Amino acid sequence: MQFSDEGYIVKLLRHGENSLLVTVLSAQHGKVTGYVKGALSRKKLGIYQLGNAISFNAYARLEENLPQFRGVELLHAHAVSFMNDARKLVTLSAFCEMMNVCLPEKEALEKLWLYVTDFMENLEGGNWPAKYALIEFHLLEFLGIGLDLSVCAATGTTENLAFVSPKSGKAVCLEAGLPYKEKLFKFPYYAVDKNVVPSASEVADLLKMTAYFLDKNFFQIHCLKFPNNRANLLHHLKLTEEKE
Repeated sequence: MQFSDEGYIVKLLRHGENSLLVTVLSAQHGKVTGYVKGALSRKKLGIYQLGNAISFNAYARLEENLPQFRGVELLHAHAVSFMNDARKLVTLSAFCEMMNVCLPEKEALEKLWLYVTDFMENLEGGNWPAKYALIEFHLLEFLGIGLDLSVCAATGTTENLAFVSPKSGKAVCLEAGLPYKEKLFKFPYYAVDKNVVPSASEVADLLKMTAYFLDKNFFQIHCLKFPNNRANLLHHLKLTEEKE
């Protein structure tokens, strides 16, 4: 097996004295883990940081074998964008953990990849938390647990959709949902309408909803614990904003 690809580093694990097992979220092959010999040398250490974009060539004798990454080149040092920003660091940690746990090895990410790159390549902009929330929203769809937000589950109308039912994952219109609004999630307008400048509260509402459905329909089903760094993400972002 031999292929070339590029992507973002989402996991690093020391292997031996100066080598690493590197997991990359890649454009064509999805999540790929490979062995990099001598990755911990002073000359190469700056390449292997979480979030960095790299290109690589993967080699393995058999398809089922762990490949070796060769010819690794740094494309963009995204890690630098995170170093002095606590909010970005905690979000990167949550992103990496969610991608590592939820995604299978060597399965093309298709539309999800577009949202990953949009987040990673726009870290200098002010709306990066919204872009991260969109990754989780579309991760639901990738995992086969996408929400039905096209019509109201109670009335069948496509107008005035205002809530999402935690039980069914379906939309609920304002009239039908208003008496039960404390038990429903708010409708994610910016995710559905592709509005890229949502308010902080809209981002928080979407992250609450995606966390609920990911935990319920993926982590619990697979007997996995929902990652603490993701569970605490909203709390950390809120505290950081208050300090600023």
